[in-house]
Amino acid sequence: MRRLIVVFLVLINFQSKANDFEWNPILQKAYTSLWKLRLQETRALLASQKNTSGIKLYLQSYTDLIELMVTEDKADFEQFLDTQSSRLTLLEGFPDTSPEKQWIIAEMYLHLATAKLKFGHEVKGAWNLIKASKLLESNAKKFPNFIPQQKSLGLIHIMVGSIPQNFLWVAKLLGLKGSVKNGLQELKNVSKNEPRYAIEANIMYYLAHAYILGFTPLILQDYEQFLEKNDYSLLIQFLGVTTYMKEGNSSQASVLLKKCDALNAQAGYWAFPFLQYLHAEIEIQKGSYTLASRYYQVFLQQYKGINFIKDTYYKLFLCFWLNNEDTKAITYFEKIKTQGSTIVEADQSALRFVEKFNVSVKNEAHKKLMKARLAFDGGYYQKAKELMTDLKENQFSHNTEKAEYNYRKGRVFQKLHEITLAEEHFEKAIVLSQNASISYGALACLQLGYIFQETKQKEKAKYYFEKVLTYSKHEYKNSADNKAKAALNTLN
Repeated sequence: MRRLIVVFLVLINFQSKANDFEWNPILQKAYTSLWKLRLQETRALLASQKNTSGIKLYLQSYTDLIELMVTEDKADFEQFLDTQSSRLTLLEGFPDTSPEKQWIIAEMYLHLATAKLKFGHEVKGAWNLIKASKLLESNAKKFPNFIPQQKSLGLIHIMVGSIPQNFLWVAKLLGLKGSVKNGLQELKNVSKNEPRYAIEANIMYYLAHAYILGFTPLILQDYEQFLEKNDYSLLIQFLGVTTYMKEGNSSQASVLLKKCDALNAQAGYWAFPFLQYLHAEIEIQKGSYTLASRYYQVFLQQYKGINFIKDTYYKLFLCFWLNNEDTKAITYFEKIKTQGSTIVEADQSALRFVEKFNVSVKNEAHKKLMKARLAFDGGYYQKAKELMTDLKENQFSHNTEKAEYNYRKGRVFQKLHEITLAEEHFEKAIVLSQNASISYGALACLQLGYIFQETKQKEKAKYYFEKVLTYSKHEYKNSADNKAKAALNTLN
């Protein structure tokens, strides 16, 4: 009888382990709900699954991470760290015979890395990223035909492949390898051959182009079709808004933002105050400063996170300053110094603005240049050109201001396909930025690199992309170097 009981228990244990990494209809529904950003529904579906499977733990981790990305709540972040530790402990007890085990553990370390970086814990986040990379490389050797892990490897390989030149030694020291080309190919392989993970792989693929490589017309067309196909997903439409804004196309972003508003108004969707911030960004670019200020203020009232606070006060300052309400503007100018954090680049830039900006000495030329900059950022290039028509370099006193004037005028001409004029102004910006701490020289080199890359002048493009890397200590160094490095990889 005892032997029979033992055999029975072994069979029960085998049966439960066999299902550790299986998807069932409820888990698939939870996964779909997650991408819709219906997080309460996702959690309810996962809670209905009594067995603690690896897929359930994976989806719970993903749900918590996405909530953190939306709310940026410190208390939730601390809770996430504790819960994630418990999940990893549970996963360690699963059998090593399945390729999913080590892959999901690596995914959870990637989730930890993302959360820690979001909350300003760069070193700890980096170590989690390294841990994930090592686990994935080891798993790929053990299970080379397991395609889902290429989603995670592709992301890491793109990140490593675009590391700025001055940090490459760190990657080599830690044994991190990767190239942008290989990473993109891995993501495409997942999207073609693993339908279940195709959405994630495609999101990573398009975000890599949006934030590192830039969109080609063909890839942008594919991205538009992807967004249209997934118009039910608040999360994907939100990413569409942010990427279109990154591309300087606020008109199209505004169309998607209305879709986001409509989805977010339905029952069951997660509160998303950041949509108010995006509305404000579009309105300030259009020059609707009063309406923009209202959206920014609503965002501050609803938002409980730690990022974009300084940036929002900076934008409120601009709304009133550009509207010639300087007294109100100063109130928000002072808040930039004391409110919020400096984790994200937007907040860091806002604080640098306060440190350098002297309201009392700024004239109408500075206001007009700022209006042109905002219009340009939204893709309103003709309006930006009109605002800059009467501006002259001699209206600005310092080399930094003169370099910015030429860089921004070059960008306007570049977007309006007046390439000869664009090149002339970029070259002036480079000359005026001999002081390596002035960012506009590096940024002008980057744009000249793109111009020559597009016209198939490979050597000239390579020269300017490499020149970007020679500028040191300017405020946009990391992002400029990332883009230049990624572009150089595509030229080789």
